[in-house]
Amino acid sequence: MRIVIDLQGAQGDNCRRGIGRYSLELALGIARHRGEHEVLIALNGHFRDTIEDIRAAFDGVLPREAIRVWTAPGPLAWHETANERRRQDAELLREAFLASLEPDAVLVTSLFEGLGDDVVTSVGRLVPLPTAVVLYDLIPLLNEKVYLANDVVRAWYHEKLGHLRRADQLLSISQSAAEEAVTALGWDRQRVANISTAAGTQFRQAAVSPQDRELLRQGYSLSRDYLMYTGGIDPRKNIEGLIRAFAHLPGPVRQAHQLAIVCKASAHDRKRLTALAASVGLPESSLVMTGFVPDEDLAVLYNGCKAFVFPSLHEGFGLPALEAMQCGRAVIASNTSSLPEVVGCDEALFDPRDEADIAAKIERVLTDDAYRVRLEAHGLSQARHFNWDATAIRAIEALEASFGTRGQPLPDASPGKPRLAFISPLPPERSGIADYSADLLPALAEHYEIEVVVSQDDVSDPWIVENLPVRNVGWFRRNAGRFDRILYHFGNSPFHEHMFELLETIPGVLVLHDFFLSGIQMYRGMNNWMQSVLHSHGVEGLAALARPDSEEHGVWTFPGNLSVLQNAAGIIVHSEWSKRLAEQWYGADAARDWAVVPLLRRSADGDDAARLEARRQLGLADDQLVICSFGDVTPNKLTVELVEAFASAVAKLGPRAKLVLVGRAGEAYSHRVEQLSRTFGLKNQVEVTGWVDADTYHRYQQAADIAVQLRTMSRGETSAAALDCMRHGLPLIANANGAMAELDADAVWLIPDQFEIPDLAKALVRLAEAPDLRQRLGAAARALIADRHAPPRAARMYRDAIEAFNTPLRRAVLGLTDRLAPSRPEAGHDRALASALASSFPPRPRRPSLFIDVSYIAELDARTGIQRVTRAIVQALLSRSHASFSVVPVRRAAEGQYVVALRFSETLGCIAKTSLPEEPIDAFPGDVFLGLDLDAFRDEFAQAEVDRMRAMGVKVVHVVYDLLPVRMPQHFNSDTRWFVKWLSMVASLDGAICISRAVADDLAAWMVESGPARKVPLEIGWFHLGADVTNSAPTRGLPADAEDVLARLKRCPTFLAVGTVEPRKGYGQTLAAFEALWAKGIDVNLVIVGKPGWTMGDLIDRLRRHPELGRRLFWPDEVSDEYLERLYAASSCLIAASEGEGFGLPLIEAAQHKLPILARGLPVFREIAGVHAAYFDGEAPEALAQAIELWLAAFREGRHVRSDAMPWLTWQDSAGQLLRAVGVEVESAPQTACQSAFSKR
Repeated sequence: MRIVIDLQGAQGDNCRRGIGRYSLELALGIARHRGEHEVLIALNGHFRDTIEDIRAAFDGVLPREAIRVWTAPGPLAWHETANERRRQDAELLREAFLASLEPDAVLVTSLFEGLGDDVVTSVGRLVPLPTAVVLYDLIPLLNEKVYLANDVVRAWYHEKLGHLRRADQLLSISQSAAEEAVTALGWDRQRVANISTAAGTQFRQAAVSPQDRELLRQGYSLSRDYLMYTGGIDPRKNIEGLIRAFAHLPGPVRQAHQLAIVCKASAHDRKRLTALAASVGLPESSLVMTGFVPDEDLAVLYNGCKAFVFPSLHEGFGLPALEAMQCGRAVIASNTSSLPEVVGCDEALFDPRDEADIAAKIERVLTDDAYRVRLEAHGLSQARHFNWDATAIRAIEALEASFGTRGQPLPDASPGKPRLAFISPLPPERSGIADYSADLLPALAEHYEIEVVVSQDDVSDPWIVENLPVRNVGWFRRNAGRFDRILYHFGNSPFHEHMFELLETIPGVLVLHDFFLSGIQMYRGMNNWMQSVLHSHGVEGLAALARPDSEEHGVWTFPGNLSVLQNAAGIIVHSEWSKRLAEQWYGADAARDWAVVPLLRRSADGDDAARLEARRQLGLADDQLVICSFGDVTPNKLTVELVEAFASAVAKLGPRAKLVLVGRAGEAYSHRVEQLSRTFGLKNQVEVTGWVDADTYHRYQQAADIAVQLRTMSRGETSAAALDCMRHGLPLIANANGAMAELDADAVWLIPDQFEIPDLAKALVRLAEAPDLRQRLGAAARALIADRHAPPRAARMYRDAIEAFNTPLRRAVLGLTDRLAPSRPEAGHDRALASALASSFPPRPRRPSLFIDVSYIAELDARTGIQRVTRAIVQALLSRSHASFSVVPVRRAAEGQYVVALRFSETLGCIAKTSLPEEPIDAFPGDVFLGLDLDAFRDEFAQAEVDRMRAMGVKVVHVVYDLLPVRMPQHFNSDTRWFVKWLSMVASLDGAICISRAVADDLAAWMVESGPARKVPLEIGWFHLGADVTNSAPTRGLPADAEDVLARLKRCPTFLAVGTVEPRKGYGQTLAAFEALWAKGIDVNLVIVGKPGWTMGDLIDRLRRHPELGRRLFWPDEVSDEYLERLYAASSCLIAASEGEGFGLPLIEAAQHKLPILARGLPVFREIAGVHAAYFDGEAPEALAQAIELWLAAFREGRHVRSDAMPWLTWQDSAGQLLRAVGVEVESAPQTACQSAFSKR
């Protein structure tokens, strides 16, 4: 059973009250005890600040994707009349959202919501969802003069009562509340279940520490023993009666105790109650009104009180009394409504309307130690009867009893046959689907009143013309509302071009005859084809089209069907193979509700006389062994392989054997077949007929002795030709490719999918030599077609599938837009509504997307190291196809929207230039938004959009390159508060992926020291960067003096330093060390590759004016990647003196050139280079100079540390590590049609 819990009770104004706590704890309990049931949580996107807390509460209890979020244009508060139309839309949208989750039961944790906030609740406005509602009480109904005196509140409450009456079941929080539903609303007792309640685990007996005593004294002015009340302040709580009763206490008792009213109180209530206390003679210190207190303080206040009093006149349960008992406090309470069942002790009860009785009970509990101790012990025992596990189990049992066996609502029973629009090509169109539809219609007409819709000038089938209205597309557009059901027959040919637009605006059940629709998509135009690939496979799909090995613009690679599948109201296919293809391309759940209806085929009559007559008409001799294959003569029908097998077997088949290929053949392929036949000496024994009409086609099936139907690169179609052979009783040889693998092995000779030529030759010979076997297989095939594929059976299966797709829940979702109120005068409402619909109803099926934010580099490529990483990672991700997700680079646009970064992808060379627009993205649960560049300039609108995506269930993670601006602020030329702000933003996301383990450790430490408070720990992962320069969009070009410089570098040992000339890079220490070496007469070169950085004016002047510049000191301008490669090759050692790094890419680049490394002993350098580098420590020039001398000595003797064996990653490897760190599955894409073994021959 799928249980959907509407948890808005834990989101709105009640979220911090008892109803909010109850809602959350009940939902958590149901999730913990769900067993085989599936539990989904439905949340309102208007309360974004609560969504993260609720996700955190369910972390480890439910999978992330089990929490679903819907939204609607606001504001929606009921008390504002201006919101009425929006609220009505929101009610419909919410119910459609719940219906789209296909629940077996909807549990509304709090129905009476939304008076003053944006909570939206309703029952049965759009569709009769199977609904249970938690009932807390009916106090306002039973006390209308007190609670419903305001006209607006009364109207709101009675509207909610109307919704309550339409629910299927009530789950009451007490037996008292259940009785109120029966007596006040007339509910059937069988439909009301008392599931009780419980107190939170934070409320437990605990000693009050000295620190707690100080909190009570200083924080809440509780300086002596106190009697405590908590709950709320409204008339039924009887606070006034409690204050007067406290004033009745004997003087010494009253003077020894304080009365603590622990709850939020308005200024008006505080003034009123303080005046009341004074009027009855209570000193100012006797009454303490704490105001709102957090739960952790509330637990201390419970444990610190001498006793707890609950004088309420009416409760649905009375949770504070239970919380106090669970803390081991003596509780006295009213003897009304639910409180006797909660307290469970008669001697602890009083009459709340008798102030003397209240005062007597208070006096006793404060002065009679034995009585108080007895109540404390009883309270702890009684509290154990209430726990959330028991409440949740009772709720589940009640839902099972009401909804567990009822399943999905059945379609509406209609008098007579439903009216069905049947949209398909029909004869005389040269389409197999046209002929199929003509065969299906007479049988389907037994179940529906059918009108056919065509995009052709005439229909030639006599039965259709005589029995069914024939409509054109324009008429159907105008009259679609007249039909109860709509059925589209979709195939991969131009005959179906008009259906794309129809299906977008008039949804219906789709019969998918071909899984791949790439041919018709390409026929509609290259731009349309590219748009369909972008829609289904993101920018990585467009990148695949741009690769040199892409066959026919990817038509054989991508199905091109996703928009069609998403627009369908239900999908019917003819084989399990089509469902498996959907799962391969779009995920495990893509086809879970698809229906399989075997391809309809009428039985064919035939006998020896008919066979001989057919041969006479075809010019075939009676004694010939005729082997036929039917359908287009193409490579994917393996015609060449069939001819080879026939040639291999012809010696045993004899000269009277003939192979007839019945179907069209392209000129080039037909020539190849003919040439092959001549090569084998079979010119007179192999014939290609070309296109034949239906009568000739059937004559060959009557005339043949054996049929062979082969296939590779199956694209989801079902072989009608194979079934036609079987219905004629022809013994059939088929390979187990695609849907043909599902043929019955008792009725067909099945050979392996990727068979060997001798296997097929052996099958031909065996059947040729065994007439009895041919007869047996033919008879079994004919019987199977008559049983499984007969028109009446197929029509019944069509009816069952169509009706299963037409439940009220599905119909409500499809019809939502028609029910929403028309366009409003408010500016932007329609756009907001469209956005809400897109967010709330993710299309199905769909591939999850990995959105990569490249906003900064797309706007300004400053060629920084981080942007080099961005380019390389994006290129690596787009250079391969991924099985379970689509890669989509995105950039921020106007008003915070993110759009597909097509122009950036073109500039990067990943995709071909296209006129496709950069459209806004739609992100849904299951998607990942990855910040790859250091985008510190994300504006408030863009950040709000990222926050919105995250609230809707998109996982948002960011790459962190280092924490240097917070760890070494002295090395940066500007205020680093921008970085702290950026890092704090990253720390509030779902995850951070660091470019090394050292950075990950540093980030984890910073989170402890300075990070924002989180309910769920930040996911911190790490990966290493790649280092194959050719795959990071390298820059090209050499300066005019390059060859001269390179020659001079080779004259003596050369040390290469790579990195921007900035404070932390250690260039000052490095230059000073080399100056010391030069002063000692040591002949070495120093090459610095890096642009001038900030606050380095003095050092830059020294470098530019240095006497060794151009002799032994080199600082070239504008070093391209090509030049850098040459400098690495010309150097003797890389020197890495940086005082802080996130990774250290130059170390890996050095290792690629087998260049030794001398590096500062930073943790990140040791992580990357390990034992493959020499290290130094110390910040003084002398320390580095000494290390260089030691290295030179080892170098001269050949015992220096070598980097040759140092491991490093390609950018493809790096991208794979990044994906695993993000939590995205890394696997190959489905085998495409062009990758079969046969197509490679």
